[in-house]
Amino acid sequence: MPLTLDPLNTATPADALQLLDGLYEHSPWIAEAALRERPFRSLAHLKHALVRVLGQAPRDAQLALIRAHPELAGKALVAQPLTAESAHEQSQAGLAHCTPEEFARLQQLNADYNARFGFPFILAVRGPRGTGLSRQEIIETFARRLNNHPDAEWAEALRQIHRIAEIRLNDKAGTAPALGDDVWDWQERLAQHSDPGFAEQGQLTVTYLTDAHRACAQRISHWMRDCGFDEVEVDAVGNVVGRYHAASPGARWLMTGSHYDTVRNGGKYDGRLGIFVPMACVRALHGAGRRLPFGIEVVGFAEEEGQRYKATFLGSGALIGDFRPEWLDQRDADGVTMREAMQHAGLCIDDIPKLQRDPAAYLGFVEVHIEQGPVLNEQGLPLGVVTSINGSARFVCEMLGVASHAGTTPMDRRRDAATAVAELALYVERRAGQDGDSVGTIGQLQVPDGSVNVVPGRCTFSLDLRAPTDAQRDALVADVLAELAAIAQRRGLRYTAERSMLAAAAPSHPAWQQRWERAVEAVGLPVFRMPSGAGHDAMKLHEIMPQAMLFVRGQNGGISHNPLENTTSDDMQLAVEAFSHLLNQLANEPTP
Repeated sequence: MPLTLDPLNTATPADALQLLDGLYEHSPWIAEAALRERPFRSLAHLKHALVRVLGQAPRDAQLALIRAHPELAGKALVAQPLTAESAHEQSQAGLAHCTPEEFARLQQLNADYNARFGFPFILAVRGPRGTGLSRQEIIETFARRLNNHPDAEWAEALRQIHRIAEIRLNDKAGTAPALGDDVWDWQERLAQHSDPGFAEQGQLTVTYLTDAHRACAQRISHWMRDCGFDEVEVDAVGNVVGRYHAASPGARWLMTGSHYDTVRNGGKYDGRLGIFVPMACVRALHGAGRRLPFGIEVVGFAEEEGQRYKATFLGSGALIGDFRPEWLDQRDADGVTMREAMQHAGLCIDDIPKLQRDPAAYLGFVEVHIEQGPVLNEQGLPLGVVTSINGSARFVCEMLGVASHAGTTPMDRRRDAATAVAELALYVERRAGQDGDSVGTIGQLQVPDGSVNVVPGRCTFSLDLRAPTDAQRDALVADVLAELAAIAQRRGLRYTAERSMLAAAAPSHPAWQQRWERAVEAVGLPVFRMPSGAGHDAMKLHEIMPQAMLFVRGQNGGISHNPLENTTSDDMQLAVEAFSHLLNQLANEPTP
């Protein structure tokens, strides 16, 4: 009989523990401690209680749990002394049917891993979708994680253990993240489209108005129609816009969405998650024959990344009247102007000014996005509420010294441009760290025409400084530029620093942030507030209407702009549920 919360919440401690038997390998103490938090409001609440117990456990207890897990395709699998759960999971992943070569490879990886870390490699072999990883995916993950720092791998082992327990708990409850699975599947299918030169290598790259980009727009359009949107169009800049009408004519709109273009060799979930989560909610409304007191406008923004042309946020910018005619004359790497690309795609350039939205017609803008960072992953939380999108300043810089012979120039006579920039980089690291939530990066550092035996006389570098508020950003910028001047003066160097970009911070509107917070609480999770270090379409809409964002946890250390970018269908399910709750909150509020 499937596990349900009511019997679990009311059972005796011994009976409740029996209901949760087998979640963690030979370690009932985790469930026993988590049960002290009863009553549970949801499965998500229970899962987080389990995560918290293990996170607070002594290190030796964590190690005992890790070591309680069998090796993947190890001797225990062959001899069959595994727990029923482990035997089923390894068998489902095909590890009981490895080729001799695969088995030998896994045995070597097991030996290397144990020698490096002192505990067995742990992987939730049923994967982020719950349907199982292939043997090749398992082997590739195994080999990649061998290179992790021991502390990072320890934390990853515990996260994988929680993922195993989450799937086992779903099985016990006889439930599956059906809506999250659908969102997952949409993203996987959309990722089949990739630009030439990348598609052949199995890499995902979708840049503005390429064939792959237009194919993505068509797919999203078709799925929106299937979901029950009343109007679907590809607008004059390539945005895919779906509208689900309100219960009565003339009502205001809630705008949501994100972008469907990608960086080169990027991930499947950046941007696209924010299109498909509200699509799943609209489909549910349509299936129930339900209309809300407001309309829902879901926008798949055509361009956010600035990969093909230097026109970042082109899609969302067009909706606030920030499309610059001079962009049309920009040329891509192949010499194709934006105007030519738009004409080839059948877009009506003359209609671009008509895309500007009237803020009075909208309640606000909300965006769901994968976090693109490690914070939620480290916190063991599926969802986070964004407090502000960081303001940023970027500079293109050059340090000028004197190129001289590396062998004959004494150390105290050098005018080394590169070491001066290295000193600045260390200062940026220290200064940004003082704020806690500021960040600073020198992402490009080059010695033009440098040689192994020449003291660098010139060094070009970038400078990227970000903070949750403009005042905090400006203070960081002032300190870094002052230190740059001081380093140059002390070392007898000259420098230039040209600001190439300045973006204002976009703090979440308090009322909309609170709606996200209530939505997170409603699914049974604690509210975790965090700034967004990355820029998003929401920061453009912020210029004309209130906005707030919800982050979804990423796997693999939260990496993004990378093929390893990932999240689970369970976390996507919670995002859909939170978004639905936000819609219900709005529906029950007095009509503005």
